[in-house]
Parts: sequence; structure tokens; C-alpha cells
Amino acid sequence: MIALSEHTLLVFWTQLFVLVVVARGLGSLMRRIGQPAVVGELAAGLLLGPSVLGRAAPSAFEWIFPNSAVQSAAILAIAWLGVALLLVVTGFETDLKLLTSLGRSSFLVSTGSLLVPLAAGFAVGMLLPDALLGSDEMRVPFALFMAVALSISALPVVAKILMDMNLMRRNVGQVTVAAGMANDLVGWILLGTIAGLVAHGGFQLGGLALTVGLMALFLVVMLTGGQRVVDAALRRARPRGVVSSFTVVLTVTLGAGVVTQLIGVEAVLGAFVAGILLGRSRYQQPEVRHSLETVVHGFLAPVFFATAGLSVDLGTLGTPVTAGAAAAVLAVGALSKLAGSYAGARMGGMTRMEGLAVGVGLNARGAMEIVVATIGLNLGVLNATSYTVVVVLAMSTSMMAPPILRRILTGMEAGPEEAARLEREAVLEASIVAGTEVALLPTRGGANSLLAGRILDLSLQPDTAITVLTVHGSGDAHAIKEGERGARELVDMLANRRVDRIARTGDDPVRAITAEAALGYGLVALGVTEEFGEGRELSPVLRRVIANCPVPMLLVKHGEGFAFGRDERIEFRRLLVPAAGTKTARAAQEIGFTLAGRVGAAVDVVHVHTRQDQAGPEVEQRSAIRSRLFAIARPTASVPSEDGDRTMSEPLAASEAMLSNARTLAAKFGTHVNVLTRTAVSAGPELVSAADEQGADAIVIGAQVRGGSDTLFLGHGVEHIFEHASQTVIAVIFPQ
Repeated sequence: MIALSEHTLLVFWTQLFVLVVVARGLGSLMRRIGQPAVVGELAAGLLLGPSVLGRAAPSAFEWIFPNSAVQSAAILAIAWLGVALLLVVTGFETDLKLLTSLGRSSFLVSTGSLLVPLAAGFAVGMLLPDALLGSDEMRVPFALFMAVALSISALPVVAKILMDMNLMRRNVGQVTVAAGMANDLVGWILLGTIAGLVAHGGFQLGGLALTVGLMALFLVVMLTGGQRVVDAALRRARPRGVVSSFTVVLTVTLGAGVVTQLIGVEAVLGAFVAGILLGRSRYQQPEVRHSLETVVHGFLAPVFFATAGLSVDLGTLGTPVTAGAAAAVLAVGALSKLAGSYAGARMGGMTRMEGLAVGVGLNARGAMEIVVATIGLNLGVLNATSYTVVVVLAMSTSMMAPPILRRILTGMEAGPEEAARLEREAVLEASIVAGTEVALLPTRGGANSLLAGRILDLSLQPDTAITVLTVHGSGDAHAIKEGERGARELVDMLANRRVDRIARTGDDPVRAITAEAALGYGLVALGVTEEFGEGRELSPVLRRVIANCPVPMLLVKHGEGFAFGRDERIEFRRLLVPAAGTKTARAAQEIGFTLAGRVGAAVDVVHVHTRQDQAGPEVEQRSAIRSRLFAIARPTASVPSEDGDRTMSEPLAASEAMLSNARTLAAKFGTHVNVLTRTAVSAGPELVSAADEQGADAIVIGAQVRGGSDTLFLGHGVEHIFEHASQTVIAVIFPQ
């Protein structure tokens, strides 16, 4: 082991300090003038490298960046770590589901934007002068590297431009992002293959077969069994906090890098695949991703890009031959990407302006191009001159794309179908529960568990996943058998969506359910079955689940005479949903409107205008009675209820506003509603009365947990509805 001297460490820390300060400073300056930060970070390397500092102050340049193998290795280690983690972040943005569900336009744009630049890049690589080759025997590998360099796109740069212009969800934005993902994914696979071939010494058939075979095996294993291993590791780490989850992310990244480096492919490709797996896992914590992105974009990536710029000597482009080569590469790269993308867009039915926008957007090569160039230089395929040419291509296209793309896209109107889709997506993005990505369905079997599962299925979006959870007691064989039978029934009933199955053994089902709910679920659904308690009371177990659940719950109580089996359809003809200006009321409306649209039911939206001055002795007496349903201790103070109870009268204008908002929300969910206004002392009894009069089959309400597991309180009106309504009751209950 070589010990680093004090002077070597001083130079190392000075290098880091200078690179971070200059790169971050210039990156911020570029953002202020509308350019990607990577342009400034690369420019920092140009200023600190032989192009500027090396000529303006050679002694200072030689002191800070000496020609020492040990000194270079120290700073390059940080730079390569930055590359690996940058590709993890890029992998987070790669949505394989989007890639596998590409429409005709996206597929054709992806194909055109890949094949045309690949062919053009290979051709220009075969024609460029020998002065740009890393070695005389590497003409074909050099041409292949140029082909990949010209075909790849910088997805983060493209995505940032689209997000800044609020165009990410537009058709042109979706096609551009999908094509960019395909470009990056195919490009990295090709790059890994080419790097492996170079490492094995050429194009021997055996080496080619081995490299391609090992890469294919690595990808298959990682995307199948590897995904399950990553999910399991993140699942176990999540309850232990952000630090444990962050450790899993780093371990998976480094492990994947070791494997790909071992099979002769660059470690950064393994990091990219690791990022895809980590990004797909629903157990990934947003805080971990944010922390990683902060470290990468705030420290490691700027160091890498600035270090990459240190290897660029613009003086090598001073001769007519090299300058002409750089101009040719820039022209061929920009035009081939634009032509391929535009042709694919037009063949896919997009307009001319949309085709131009896609072609310009995919031309931004940015960070990914620098990684390709760095790998090529490291392998000896590129020399200092060709490396400089590729970096100039990356910087030029990254600087040109934003202003041209902004000019093309400004004022581009959406068509009717696109506008409807955008409005629908905006509704789901702003939704409280309707846009849930994964839901939990605990069960012990029984008809009400099936009913809760069916209502959950009908209330969520088609791509929402559901996890069916059973918690078995350690010694009850009959209960285990019944629970497994009930779980199988639920899984069969939910056959049209992705369902995960989890079984737990333990004597504390509440702890198991609430611990599972904390692992990234957006909603938990439970059916009120006879097993939970006697008569209409909720059992202590269910009360504790409601009181301790960390995410919203969907609690379902079947109506009188309502029977439901696995193969039956829900026959709701009419739903009643309260209107109130609360988060819980909006959540209930989201569930009610979605459910009504799926089963074809009519919807009555009712606002109860409460008048406390109409209360009589019988109302005061009723308010003092303990609820049999929840078997709880009431607070002694009067507490306004989120479901509509009020201690003060509300202006009629407020009632009209609530009903108008509900009508607007229903229209966004594709449902027409009938609005009603009632005046009463208490909302709960009036809603039950309205449901009876309107002939409603179900009441959908919202509530908020108050008190603890021994004094659970959901509001007087909610409890009254659960206790007295003959209809099926569906309650969205938010945690305290």
C-alpha cells in the first residue's frame, strides 16, 4: 500500500476545492442564462485545463494538476464514483413500463433517432483522419464509439427543458422522453458490448459471444430475480430509516458495478441497471433519492464534468484537419439525429413542428456524451484530439437545444384528445387518494373482505398495484386455512391488475398490518366483517388498526341484505356523497365519482347546512350517548366534525360553492351528479335520511382519526352513519 505524502494530500484537497467552486459557480451562471448546468461544469474544466489555465499560468496549472499517476488516480477515483452515481440517478428516470408501452409514434421516433445517427456515426468514424484514432489498429472500435456517441441523448437535459416549460406530459414531451430513454438504454448496452470487445482484444467470435452472452444474462437476472432481491432489501431497510435505505442503494450500485466490470464491461453500465431497479422499487424512499441527487448534482457530478474538461485541449483543434473533423462530427451528429427523429415522428403521424421539436430535444447529448468519451479515452479507443471533438459535440448540442426547443414549443396548442388526457392526468396528480400507486388489502377471508377488495379495485386506477396481506396466528390451523382460502379468492377476483401476496405469522395482527402499511402504500382497505366483533361494534383489533394506520384507510361496511361473492358484480345504482370544504370530503368524492363511473351508478351530492339553533332536548340527549359502533369515550368539549357537523351556521353562498366544486370535480372524473342542499341540526342523521329518500345503495364519506386506540373518535356524523345507515357505507379515513 502506497502512503500518500502530505504534499499529495494538499494537492488533492486543493483540486477538489478548485473544481467544486469553479464548476458549481459556472453551472449556476449557465442556469441563470437558460443553459443546462452541465455546460458550465464542463466549461470549468476547460478554464482550469490546458486550454486556458495551462497557457495563461502554466506554473499554477502544473502545481494544481501535476502530471503524476498517483495524483491523477486520487481525483479520478472521485470522478468515476460521480459517473456511477450519476447513472444511478439517470436509471431512476428510466421508466421501462413506458418503453414497453410505446405507441406507434414513440416507437418510430425511437427507431429513427437511433438507427440514422448510428449509421452516420459509424460512417464518419470510418472516414475521419488517423490523427483522431487512439491506435492504428482500432479503426472499427473507434467508428463504433463514434456511432454510439452520435446516437445517445442526454435524458436529464431533455427532461429538465420539458419540465421547465411544463411540457413533460404533452404528447411531444412523452414521445421525446420515451425516445430518449430508448436511446440511452440501447446506447448503454451497445457501449457495454463495445467496451467488452475492446477489453477482450478485438472481434474474436468467442470473445464477442462471451461478452454478449454475459451481458444478456446479467440483464435478465437483474430485471427478474435481481428486482426481487432489491425490493426485499429496501423493504427491510425502510423501517430502519433513511440511512439504512441509502446504504442499500450504494450496495446495489457498487455490487452491480463489480459484476459488469468483472465480465469485461464498464462498471458504469452496472450502475445504470442498478438505478433502473432501484427506481422501479416501490419501497424506495423519496428522501433517499433526494439525498442521492443532492450529493450527485451538488458535488460528484460537477467534479466529474470539470475533470472531464481538464482532458480537453482546444489547441488540438488548431490545425485545419482537426478543426474540419470537429466541424464534420458536429454537423453529422446534429443533422442525423434531427433527420432520424423527424422522419420517425412524421411516419408516426406527428405534425411538422412536433417532429422538429422531438429532433431538437433529442439532439441534447450533455452528460451522457461525456461519459461515452471518457470511457473511450480510458480504453485507448479515443485520443486527446478525438476526445476533445466528442466533448465539443456534447457542449454544442446541449447549448443549442434549449433555446431552439423553447422557440419551437412556445404556443404549441394541444389537440382535443391530448387536452382531455392532460386534464385527466392533472386531476389524478392533484387527487388525494384516487391516484394511489399501490394499495394494501389485509384479509382474514369472508364476504365483506371480498366486497372491500372489489370496491378498492373499482376505485383505483388500472395500473395501481394491490398487495393482499394475511396475518395468521401462530397456533390456529383452521384460521390459517380459512385466511389462505380468502386470500386466494381475493387474488383471483383481482386478476386484471398486478397483485402481490404476503403472508405473516404472529399474534399481533395490528402491528403487522400497520408496519406493512408504512412501507410506501397510499391506501389500506378493510371490510367490517362479523369476525371483527359482535353486532355493530368494531372490535378492539379494528379500532387499533384505524387508530394506528399511518396512511388513509378505505373502510367498507356492507348494507342490510347486501350479499356479494367473488364472481358477482357490484350492483350499486345510486351513491350518496356529502359535500364539504374539507380534505376528507374531497377524498370521499374522488372515490365516489370513480366508483360511480365504473359501475354506472347515479350520484347525489348532498350538502347539509347545519343549524344548531334548531336543536331540541332529544338532540342534546342523543349527542351525549356513547356510540355503540365504536365503543369509545367522547371528548367532553364540542368538536367540529370533518364530515359536515358544524357548531355555527354556514352562509348559503358557501353551500353553493361546495356543491359547485363537487360538480366540477365530478365532471373531471367523467361523472354527472345531482346536487342537493339540506338544512338540519346534525349532518349524520340528515345524510342517512337523504340516502333513504333518494334510494341510494351506498354512502361514501370521509373522516379523520381523533384520539387514540382506546378513545377512537371519527366524528358524530360518521359514527351515526355507520351505526344507523341501512346502505353500504364506504369511508375514507385519514390518520390523525
